[in-house]
Amino acid sequence: MSASDTTPPKLGEMLHLRGNTLAKGDPVALPLTQSSMFHLPGNWQGEHSYVRAGNPTWDQLEHMLAHLEQAPCLAFPSGMAAIAAALFATLKTGSRLLIPSDGYYVTRRLSARFLAGLGVEVTERPTAAFRDGGFEGFDVVFFETPSNPALDMVDLAAAAAEVRAAGGISIADNTTLTPLGQRPLDLGVDIVVSSDTKSMGGHSDALMGHLASRNPAIMEAAGEWRSFSGSIPGPQEAWLLHRGLETLDVRYARMCESAGVLAERLAGHPAVQAIRYPGLAGDPSHALAQQQCSSFGFLISLTLESEEKAESFINSCPLIRPATSFGGVHTSAERRARWGDDVSPAFVRLSVGVEPVEELWKALGRYLEGDL
Repeated sequence: MSASDTTPPKLGEMLHLRGNTLAKGDPVALPLTQSSMFHLPGNWQGEHSYVRAGNPTWDQLEHMLAHLEQAPCLAFPSGMAAIAAALFATLKTGSRLLIPSDGYYVTRRLSARFLAGLGVEVTERPTAAFRDGGFEGFDVVFFETPSNPALDMVDLAAAAAEVRAAGGISIADNTTLTPLGQRPLDLGVDIVVSSDTKSMGGHSDALMGHLASRNPAIMEAAGEWRSFSGSIPGPQEAWLLHRGLETLDVRYARMCESAGVLAERLAGHPAVQAIRYPGLAGDPSHALAQQQCSSFGFLISLTLESEEKAESFINSCPLIRPATSFGGVHTSAERRARWGDDVSPAFVRLSVGVEPVEELWKALGRYLEGDL
């Protein structure tokens, strides 16, 4: 299945999901319900009872997320909370888990520090060779594609079919591309997770995540994990993410378009020793990205000549925010080696924001050349 075989959500309809249910005099903007308990005389069933079990602000957020994913969704207080829910809802003592060795490092640490300690056998493989060796014997297979930070990819349709044939459950972290750029559930993956702290929220002001699945048993288990563990989003953060989603389409389109322009120019810049961007014709992920994705994303991976050059570029350019995380309206960058990723000390993950592309290119080019 290719990206062209999937049906993207209607984004105009998404913006009016709540508006078309309003009565005369109701507020157009989503109200923030800041309450830990609810008026609950008599039988509680069918109503909000306690904030750990639900909140009217979450309801509207999850309605919007479900529209984006075209699947039931649960909101979480971070991307890692969503990942933890997916793993704890599908694994038990004696289970075998396969994860990427080059994906987000906290997923690996959670698996090694806690899941392995509970009797889960954890195996790692690099994303570029993830299907090598097959999936027989694995109960859960966790994909991250494109990988963070190297931007390698996995053929999700083929891999998800292989996992299912082997009797396993597949999970895909879709943080880097969002439902607008890649649709894992449509490609046969069982569960999709995302750090909505990134481009989904888009303003670097809310820590959030979500999980989606079309499997009712998985959603029930993940929902129980959220409630019993207390891994719940705050209403203020849910409200901020809901607001951010209303501009996701225009922000994401601008960021991806600019990233494509910048990647082509950076690929020919003498200060750039190596570059990864799925939209480049020569990138190892290009052919698969064309088949699987509806956009190439806003992340660019660069390797400069030295750690010192990378630090100077990141910390001196006035249109780069030196920060971890990515996907905000501001262009940001960091050296991922500082977090222990297996990359060169001169490797830079560049997250392209919504700045006008020519203004951004002028600043990036100037500081790559050392014009400080």
